[in-house]
Amino acid sequence: MGDFNLALVIVAIVVCIIVLLFNVYLLVNYQHPDDKNQAYFPKFVVVFGLSVAAISILMLPADVANRQACRHAIYNGACNLTLPMKDLWIAVYIVDAVLVFFIIPFAMFYYEGDQDKSVAKRIKSALLWVITTAIVCGLVLGILYGVIGKVDFTVRHLSSTTTTFPSTWDFSGSQPCIGSGPHQCSAYLANASSEKTWTMRATFPEYVVALATIVGSVLFAIFGGVGIACLPLGLIFSFIRRPKAVITRSQYIKEATEFGKKARELKKAADALHQEERSGSKGRKWRKNVKSVEKELLQLEEDVKLLEEMYPQGEKAETAWALTVLGYLAKLVLGILGLIVSVAWVAHIIIYLLVDPPLSPFLNEVFIKLDDIWGLLGTVAFAFFCFYLLLAVIAGAMMLGLRLVFITIHPMKWGATLMNSFLFNVGLILLCSISVIQFCATAFGYYAQATAAQEIFGHTLQSLRGIKYLYKYNVFQISFVVLAGLTFVYYAAFGWRRKKRSGRFQLSS
Repeated sequence: MGDFNLALVIVAIVVCIIVLLFNVYLLVNYQHPDDKNQAYFPKFVVVFGLSVAAISILMLPADVANRQACRHAIYNGACNLTLPMKDLWIAVYIVDAVLVFFIIPFAMFYYEGDQDKSVAKRIKSALLWVITTAIVCGLVLGILYGVIGKVDFTVRHLSSTTTTFPSTWDFSGSQPCIGSGPHQCSAYLANASSEKTWTMRATFPEYVVALATIVGSVLFAIFGGVGIACLPLGLIFSFIRRPKAVITRSQYIKEATEFGKKARELKKAADALHQEERSGSKGRKWRKNVKSVEKELLQLEEDVKLLEEMYPQGEKAETAWALTVLGYLAKLVLGILGLIVSVAWVAHIIIYLLVDPPLSPFLNEVFIKLDDIWGLLGTVAFAFFCFYLLLAVIAGAMMLGLRLVFITIHPMKWGATLMNSFLFNVGLILLCSISVIQFCATAFGYYAQATAAQEIFGHTLQSLRGIKYLYKYNVFQISFVVLAGLTFVYYAAFGWRRKKRSGRFQLSS
């Protein structure tokens, strides 16, 4: 079967099945009790969207492994039975874009529709919103593709004379080519006049992926830069702020009574805001109060959880306290390991991407040496770093979601997540996953060279008109590093403190 890598195909199928089953497990355990045995379409979208996001992250390591399957091929055509990675990349990211901009919004509009309306009316209302969005997006994409949907490749014309096959080779900086006449075979020594620009039309699917990547890159630079620091430091400071001992029953009753009082105040405020919404008085003050109530509700839930940890109840109270202590120790260990990975990521970005020429391949060399130890060890480490970056984006989104005015709060909670929150977070993960893959393909360009991902996300994307300057001047990488540094300083100064409550509804400290 030549270089056909049957093992890679089997691994890909098995991984897809495992990812699907794991996402079903997440849905079952995270879903709110009110959504059990209903909302089947949003649930299907959630499972499918999470699967696409996870598979898209794993496709880059698969692309590298697919390239390695051809390393013994004598000529290109000898390796035509491996996975068609370029077609798979285009398919996955077109599906990604359709989910983010059409399917998920439709599912959210349908789920959040007036429950008093019939199913047909809810579908009609959701379709109207989605069709309007599709028309606007289609017009924008069509105009942009028609006007500037071209790729400009800068090339140099290189030439050299020919000569008979020599018995010895003698090349140097002053003699880079064969023959004794004038030479122009070195791109570094060639004249500026030899530089030319090749212009060609990008394919429409590639252009859609490129624009979706730009939208995701903005969110990635913000959320990823914050998350790469707050993910490990949040775990470490969670250990520092952990409950040190079990409280007495009287203390528990006192705090529980106070929390019950604050819960009633929040319910009363929420009812008043709901009444204002029905009356149509939804002004700036109303939106500010809604956000204040949401923040205080989330803080109250965190306080209740902490209180339950400090006063475990039931027949297995001692076991529960021991598990709580072990859980915080695990957070400390994971936080330290995560901090090492985060520092390695930031150092790699500075050394390999921001310094021209790169000081060192750094992590690229690490992955290559791991591959020399065992064939897939470097690929596994490569996949881990890509996944960690996606986790950092999610952590940054959860942190900033409570502070940015234009972001709706959609927290993910074990056993208490409504489908609209699920759909919102899945859309965010899908949108950022495109940029994570593009970023990893660039950051690990030495290790992932000659892959289909580099062809799409490297040469084509970074040469598109109007877009290439964002990559030429490393706008996203610089923003990522700056935000990571600011977040690290913020956490070092304030992260160890207990969160203070804000808004009109002050909870007990």
